[in-house]
Amino acid sequence: MRRKLRVAAYAVCVRDGQLLLARSPARGGGHEWVLPGGGAEFGEDPYDTVRREVAEETGYQVEVTDLLGVHTNRAVLPGRFPGRAVDHHGVRLLYAAHITGGELRYEVRGSTDLDAVPGLTRVSLIDTALRLWRDRPPTGRLDPGPPVGTR
Repeated sequence: MRRKLRVAAYAVCVRDGQLLLARSPARGGGHEWVLPGGGAEFGEDPYDTVRREVAEETGYQVEVTDLLGVHTNRAVLPGRFPGRAVDHHGVRLLYAAHITGGELRYEVRGSTDLDAVPGLTRVSLIDTALRLWRDRPPTGRLDPGPPVGTR
């Protein structure tokens, strides 16, 4: 099995009770809402990644104000060839940011009232990001619950 590590950076931009989101094609068709952000290029600092990705996806320039936390996920995904699964480990850095310039593009209604987020077809990272934004845990990590094997 092939192993793959991916580092990505995402922005949580909240202004006047609205969250900036981007619309993305969903697996299986249709669309889903995502945080603006994405994968770091080789040698790129994640701080620069989040600024570049927000500009590419929304047209806005942002100033990063805080590192909210780090979210990791691991999943075995199908590979490009049958029988060649990939053990994928994603490391996602979540930054608070505010818009400093630019104009919204490529999106229809690209910001969403925070109260409307639960009703959207969205990736779960949005919920994680909003918890980090609201709770601001000092470790940058949400409580995963008790360790395995304890009660």
